[in-house]
Amino acid sequence: MTTSAELGLPALTVAPGGVATTTLTVRNDLDIVEAYTLEVVGDCAAWTTVEPARVSLFPGTSETVTVRLAPPRSPAARAGDFPLGIRVLPTERPELVTVPEATVTVTPFQELQAALAPRRRRGWLRGRYRTSVRNLGNAPGTVVLTPGQAGEELRFRATPERLRLEPGESGELRLQARARKLIWFGKQASWPFEVAVGPEPAPAGKASDGRGKDGKDGKGTGTAAEGTAATPAPATPAPAPAPADALTAAQRPVLEGEFIQLPIFPKWLLALLAALIALLLAWFALVRPAVRSSAKQAAEQAVAQQSATPAVPAGSPGGGPGAPAGGNPTAPGKPGSGQPTGSGGRPAPGPGLAEPGTGRQSSATIDVPTGAGAAATGSYQVPHGKVFDMTDLVIANFQGDQGVVTITAGQKVLNTIALETFRNQDYHWVTPIQVPEDQAVTASVTCESPGTPASGKQAPTCHELLNISGTLSDIRQGN
Repeated sequence: MTTSAELGLPALTVAPGGVATTTLTVRNDLDIVEAYTLEVVGDCAAWTTVEPARVSLFPGTSETVTVRLAPPRSPAARAGDFPLGIRVLPTERPELVTVPEATVTVTPFQELQAALAPRRRRGWLRGRYRTSVRNLGNAPGTVVLTPGQAGEELRFRATPERLRLEPGESGELRLQARARKLIWFGKQASWPFEVAVGPEPAPAGKASDGRGKDGKDGKGTGTAAEGTAATPAPATPAPAPAPADALTAAQRPVLEGEFIQLPIFPKWLLALLAALIALLLAWFALVRPAVRSSAKQAAEQAVAQQSATPAVPAGSPGGGPGAPAGGNPTAPGKPGSGQPTGSGGRPAPGPGLAEPGTGRQSSATIDVPTGAGAAATGSYQVPHGKVFDMTDLVIANFQGDQGVVTITAGQKVLNTIALETFRNQDYHWVTPIQVPEDQAVTASVTCESPGTPASGKQAPTCHELLNISGTLSDIRQGN
């Protein structure tokens, strides 16, 4: 005498997010009243229930219960064939336990989650974007990017070209949008585009309708729900793969982006160049001849006056070697001449200005490392009692970082520059920028995204270098 149990279907198919049912018949062949506990075992246990989960049978009787399979529509319900077992455990005679089994086929489904960052880029020729993708389906798949732009003014390149993702796995693809030609003069241009993120198209002749290995589909579980015996499904030809435009929005999300192309030279530069050309033409046509004529007349008058002036005898008063040049009897440093003098016969220095003759060439480097999404400041402070006349400034963005840098000298803002618009930038001043004592030349950097240096690996932080040079002089001290 023993206990027997049998599942209604030896194999069944279920789609994630759907429900499939079958039956379990338990028979008591013992000579006592027995209670049975029904427990699901195997990979399907997380989403399979038995109703009721406990039965009590008289000797020689049987009872049929319902087995309900409801896999979630998530990566947790992996696609494929899995064993389903129901442990039938007698309460009085536990050694007579039995486990009937069946095969469950979970059909695959595709679903992707994607985002484009940043949505808008500015640049002279190209913009770089990051596309993050997550596989929300229950089967591994290969993801590709399909960018498009209405006027075809942009060319695109994705790195890597395809990305293999397991269920629930996330990854990132880099996208570069490049304009076909530069804008030398004029206004900036805006190029909107779209990026379709989807699975790699299946090879021709391969079924893509989500059938299991045994050829069954989700509709085949209707017989299991009714508890009837399993019958082989008639063989039907697999349909051709669905076209790319037939995929749902969850399977092929479309992301929107924009590239704003900046002109190499701003519009106002044309007006400035025209004005400079007009000034040069005016100089060569009008001013230069007049200056040459005036200089020639002055030279002729000087020669005529020199030839008309009689020579001064060697013994005449004022002609000796001790007489001042030009016959002026007053000594250059003599009191009452109207020129205040200091030590050594130099003019008396004024407070707050650089002392002539004390300037020495000086240079300094400002190193500003900045974390992504953060801001940092680096500075060079002028020593007390000194004045710094800055003539040259060089900014190095050797990594190609993205963000903003603002340069100040003392209380004066010199410039604010977007980092992605340059790698090296230099400034030179004919009239030096004077930075007083105890004030500083400061570089304030806001890091949006670290760039990629020559090594080809993205840097963890932004890093900018500023080199300044000029003259460091003592401050004039008043009397």
